[in-house]
Amino acid sequence: MATTKRKVTVYLDPEVARAAKVRAARLDKRDSEVIEEALRAHLGIAALDEAQRLSKLTEDEALELANAEVHAARRERRKRR
Repeated sequence: MATTKRKVTVYLDPEVARAAKVRAARLDKRDSEVIEEALRAHLGIAALDEAQRLSKLTEDEALELANAEVHAARRERRKRR
């Protein structure tokens, strides 16, 4: 997670805001922490962070692998046409 934070104003349905506030209180966290965790999970950022944490690849190796997979997928797609 990033160490610097940026203030953002969002408008939430009152029920969603209340649910976030209740969950934050139950977990002894700030509302913003609960909302950020939910957004990270929904956007897949949490999964990416976890995969990165578990990976033994360097950043360059991971980028090279991802690039190779994109090219392989494109080749497959072209074959199907």
